[in-house]
Amino acid sequence: MEFEFNDLPIGILACIVFLSRVLDVSIGTIRMIATVQGRTILAFILGLFEVTIWLIVIATVVNTVLERPWLLVFYALGFSTGNVVGILIEHRLALGHAVLRVITGVHAAEIRDALVDVGYRVTRFEGTGARGPVSELQIVCERKRLAKALQTVQSIDPDVFYLCETPTRVSRFGHQVGTSPGNWLSTLKRK
Repeated sequence: MEFEFNDLPIGILACIVFLSRVLDVSIGTIRMIATVQGRTILAFILGLFEVTIWLIVIATVVNTVLERPWLLVFYALGFSTGNVVGILIEHRLALGHAVLRVITGVHAAEIRDALVDVGYRVTRFEGTGARGPVSELQIVCERKRLAKALQTVQSIDPDVFYLCETPTRVSRFGHQVGTSPGNWLSTLKRK
């Protein structure tokens, strides 16, 4: 007796379609972010898995859409859920770098020293704001370390003005502060 995927009970088939779609769209979301960041090897590997899963799922749905039109609902729900799951996974992985710009009038030296003490590179610029002299502190770090940098800054000045940006490229020179050596993604870094 030959196994037919479409002979599975309705509930199991619906769950398989839904979960497979969540998986392939989540992978696709992370792949797009890796592509934008220039991580070609990671994007290649993720793309391979993404399209393989998608082809299996689409073949199943297309072959049974006339007999089981409700599979389209699970296909669509899996797509929508996969976008959310992919974004959550990417936030957890926090691939790439961030630029944190801190504008302060009185706490610049204290914030700079605190950040340097915990391993961040900080560049200080002097300027004039709407209410007088200000300092801008610029910190480039891995995205996964951004929350800790913000926590350090806000512990000194809870009302500080800051903004975060995502750079498209970061020049690496000397020892890269904040790099986590030995993590599994280090083998898939930007080429």
